[in-house]
Amino acid sequence: MNSVPRLPIISRRSFLASSGIAVAFSLVSPALAQLAGGGEGGPGPAILAPDLPGSLKSWPYLDSWIQIDAAGQATVFTGKAELGQGIRTALLQVAAEELDLPPAQVTLVTVDTALTPDEGLTAGSHSMQDSGTALRNAAANVRMLLVQNAATRLNVTVGQLQTQGDGTIRSRDGRQITYGDIASSLSLHVEAIPNAALRTKSQFRTMGTDLQRVDIPAKTTGGQAFIQDMRLPGMLHARVVRGPSEGTRLKLPPVADIEAMPGILKFVKNGDFHAVVSETEWDAIRAMRHLQASPFEGPGKPFPTGNIVDTLKALPARDIVILDVAKAVVVPVKTVSARYTRPWISHGSIGPSCAVAWLNEDLLTIWTHSQGTYDVRRVAADLLGRPIEKIRAIHVQGAGCYGQNGADDVAAEAALIAMSVPGRPVRLQWMREQEFGWEPLGPGMVTELEAGLDASNRIVLWKHDVWSNPHNNRPVDAGGVLVGNEVVPSFPVPEGKPIPMPEGDGSRNSNPLYDLPNMNVVYHFIKDMPLRVSALRSLGAHLNVFSIESMLDELAREGGIDPLELRLNHMADERARRVMQTAATAFDWKGRSRKGPLHGFGMAFARYKNLGAYCAICLEVEVNQDTGRILVRRVQAAVDCGEVVNPNGAQNQIEGAIVQSLSWCTREAVTNDATVRTSFDWSAYPILRFLDIPEKIDVVVEQQPGQPFLGIAEAGQGPTSAALANALADATGVRFRDMPLTPEKVRAAIVTL
Repeated sequence: MNSVPRLPIISRRSFLASSGIAVAFSLVSPALAQLAGGGEGGPGPAILAPDLPGSLKSWPYLDSWIQIDAAGQATVFTGKAELGQGIRTALLQVAAEELDLPPAQVTLVTVDTALTPDEGLTAGSHSMQDSGTALRNAAANVRMLLVQNAATRLNVTVGQLQTQGDGTIRSRDGRQITYGDIASSLSLHVEAIPNAALRTKSQFRTMGTDLQRVDIPAKTTGGQAFIQDMRLPGMLHARVVRGPSEGTRLKLPPVADIEAMPGILKFVKNGDFHAVVSETEWDAIRAMRHLQASPFEGPGKPFPTGNIVDTLKALPARDIVILDVAKAVVVPVKTVSARYTRPWISHGSIGPSCAVAWLNEDLLTIWTHSQGTYDVRRVAADLLGRPIEKIRAIHVQGAGCYGQNGADDVAAEAALIAMSVPGRPVRLQWMREQEFGWEPLGPGMVTELEAGLDASNRIVLWKHDVWSNPHNNRPVDAGGVLVGNEVVPSFPVPEGKPIPMPEGDGSRNSNPLYDLPNMNVVYHFIKDMPLRVSALRSLGAHLNVFSIESMLDELAREGGIDPLELRLNHMADERARRVMQTAATAFDWKGRSRKGPLHGFGMAFARYKNLGAYCAICLEVEVNQDTGRILVRRVQAAVDCGEVVNPNGAQNQIEGAIVQSLSWCTREAVTNDATVRTSFDWSAYPILRFLDIPEKIDVVVEQQPGQPFLGIAEAGQGPTSAALANALADATGVRFRDMPLTPEKVRAAIVTL
């Protein structure tokens, strides 16, 4: 975690000026890049050097990424955020490797609008692909310049020098010079070149090793691990007061009566936005609880209470053709048609959203766990009508994220509240019921698939239709946050727009990677949102992969062919084939044997976005006939994420994806009536508990030396849910197509078995 209490007035210029390396830091390039919004699928930072890899395209100057001081210590800057995925550790390893320094001599600064490049959102499994690639190449450039400078000083050729892994450069005659010796005379305000030599696997000292996660110690020892733990001197505590769900409005007592309540230091009111500020957190909670009990008006439009299919199909849709491939083939002899659904899902963050804001000496500093830290700054500037250079946003990890939960909302609210109490930091945290009631949800979705086999079990027909709201509502201005819709004058809610392929949003992964001669895929994009929705981890890939991989198993059953064989028969991508075969071999797929009528096996595969990591999952399950509870006995995964930086970190990501996906698939669904959301706590919104996680999870990480980094964090969600549904069908003979596959739903379906 960045050291937060001492940062409010530092600038990048002063930060770099204190280092040993001489810089002539120019704000021309950064200013151009910072004009971009960076919303998921929207415009990111401006591209200034298209020939450079990763985020160097937008930030080509080396001093945007790295500085080295007179002691030979390196400070490395990334515009990405640590969300719990271990990215601080992985990026630290990448930089240390290419600088050829021990990790202990490298400090990594994560996204901070005063210090780091704007790399847009930390989302879409882009951290390693964009920032990791940029840092690796920037560090290789810096190492190249250090060696060139050393060659001049020692009067030898570059070929006679070698870095030693400890911040020294040694010549063949035994003379050496340190990075710190060079730092004072070497300017890094130069553009990177695209072909600086990268270190290879045989040279690695840090990459490819299981370096211990740098963010774990505080989490396991009760240290300051999350923004929820932050405490600053003189800090005030605030709570927002609004109706129980999005769109509701409280009928509060007169302002004078509220201000006279005990424990309230400040009552903040602007239009329909209300908040209480107190010296202690408990005083703020008590006041909020009292006011929250006031009568309220319902939303302008009632919430949908029908089933997901009827709700979405009743709304106007814009049809977007994702894929249309037609080749001459025989007429299918066997066809399968099926509909699959996913309900609206909460992010279910363990810690409710929180932010700290401080107006100090005319600089407003916001500490946030949003995945779009630069966008938090833009939103605050728009909301407050304040010059953007007078706002600083710093990322601090939150206890739960992966998509747009309430983090962006609470950051904007904290900023507005802090303006009313200048000189005092303000900590604002939502309550559990507020998080469930106000946050954007993962959109409910519907797919309808039709597929057909010829007499040789070749797939000759494939149709895929998907209905979904946008998953792309991350705020880039004040209209995208709740407070922006409540203040006077209010800011209009932006119209939802689809993310174009190949990344997509509701259409993500709707285009099969399989080699099929006839494919028609249509995205029925629904811009009108009956419930507030935005990004949730993997976006539409979760249901689209669930649907595709379920359909493949349904076809395999229809054709009497092994599900793995059917997949391999239609897969031309060799890396995809290898991942499936690796998982199947480690699982002993060919040797599997059912032990009874409610015991079964399933598998599934996907390449995330058909651009990121490859992931295959095999599952073994048993079903309790009395309760319908699904017991996942073992999970075997295989993943190909390109060059492996931290093998254990990659395994962590897939393990986490498996657990999260099983929770989505078997437990999670937001409930509501016509007026409010009704799933306000963990009893009404159950998630997977420790007793329900798989008894055994193994992950094989494929070695791909020299290959580009591939995003891994969202590779396992779709395949896991699909593999579970396939295993459940194998165990029960019943095909479950509508998530969540709850124990009650399973028991009702198998009661006669």
